[in-house]
Amino acid sequence: MIRTERLTAQLDGDFVVFLIGMRINKLWKIHKWLPVMAAMPRMLRELMNTPDSGLMSYEMWFGRTIILVQYWRSSEQLLAYALNKDAEHLPAWRKFNQSVGTSGDVGIWHETYKVSPGSSENVYVNMPPFGLGKVATLHPATGKRSSARERFQSDAPS
Repeated sequence: MIRTERLTAQLDGDFVVFLIGMRINKLWKIHKWLPVMAAMPRMLRELMNTPDSGLMSYEMWFGRTIILVQYWRSSEQLLAYALNKDAEHLPAWRKFNQSVGTSGDVGIWHETYKVSPGSSENVYVNMPPFGLGKVATLHPATGKRSSARERFQSDAPS
């Protein structure tokens, strides 16, 4: 459902934005990049079926470089998943290192950002629920939330 009003999302407390992706460097080596690409949906299903995992929401874009933006409750929960010997991540990571390693066939990357109140802002106009707006409290982007500067200030700790 498209929300036509200007909205801003506010999430109480700290949270983590985790960007992860892969880049197909050699398109003809489908046997190298397809297994890497297929691993992420398994991990996302596992995480979304485990409400206490800490993963709150995600968005994904496909192209030569695939980008996945994840919103986590904490860095501790993200790291716990990454190191969990019983979860999908470690076997996928080991398989990538064995089959691709540093060959240059497939690139992978990630970036992690800890976000504290007052250190981020957002706005959504003519959008369905998206990004942080899927899991945070939505407010009209009016009054003290009408500009990026004011949204930064309105979310700052007292």
